[in-house]
Amino acid sequence: WLDAAGVSKGPIFRAVNRHGCAGAARLSDRAVALVVQSAAASIGLDVSTFAGHSLRAGFATSAARAGKPDRDIMKQTGHRSRAMLDRYVRGARLWDDNAATGLL
Repeated sequence: WLDAAGVSKGPIFRAVNRHGCAGAARLSDRAVALVVQSAAASIGLDVSTFAGHSLRAGFATSAARAGKPDRDIMKQTGHRSRAMLDRYVRGARLWDDNAATGLL
């Protein structure tokens, strides 16, 4: 993308006009949300449950599932507390170190 858009500095993700040329300004939060919702719609998901914020939550959840340390995830996402990070990844670690593991 960087080569195709001719990006060497400034925002990485930029609006692309109808002629396929990347602008200089960064994508707005609304533009990111529309891209995410369009992708969700293309695979038949309910777009009302997706937004640009879904990318941040998805990254945090995927990183947690991959066993990345909380400290490293927080550095990337900008979370300041583990409690807030846990709101993003609680489903990813639901069965980690579960007391019932191996009982049956």
